Amino acid sequence: SEFVTLFGGELVMIKLKMSIEDISEYQTGILPKNAVKIETPQSIEEMMKKAAPIAAVLCVLMFVTMLCKTVMNKTVVISHVFILIGFCLGYICLVIHEWLHGIVYPRNALVTIGKITGKISFVALASYPLKRRRFIVMCLLPFVLGIIPLLIFIVSPAEYRELNGLMFGMSCMGMVSPFPDVYNVFIVLKK
Repeated sequence: SEFVTLFGGELVMIKLKMSIEDISEYQTGILPKNAVKIETPQSIEEMMKKAAPIAAVLCVLMFVTMLCKTVMNKTVVISHVFILIGFCLGYICLVIHEWLHGIVYPRNALVTIGKITGKISFVALASYPLKRRRFIVMCLLPFVLGIIPLLIFIVSPAEYRELNGLMFGMSCMGMVSPFPDVYNVFIVLKK
């Protein structure tokens, strides 16, 4: 299915594909002469390995947040069942994560969002050059799916264990899942 998204006054064509066999077929655009192509790992697996230290740092950040809230309140602040429900909701939100990547592209860009066949990975694919700043925004925008539930978790009362568990689970998925995107930002910032 296809849909058009209006974002920042620009129309972006976003195509939803349930199964994507080969991501390289979506990355075939011609770059302008002044564009700089970033060199990224050739496969999703290689990208995940190279970006793994970023995921580790984000996991530690989440653990420290949970530890601080628990120590400050001197009680268990989460429901373990609701953390699992939050993880599941966070996984479902991966489609929204990819849509957030897609809405940053300029007018007339075609963005394909889908699940890679045989993997649990979702992707947003486009062959469209972006300016450096816009590329960084495109990479980091999905963090809102982690930041919003994390802030709710931080400010909600300790006795709201179900809400805390739900928000913590969602924030873990929302904060850690963009780790390959953060890796791409580091690559761009090094250029």
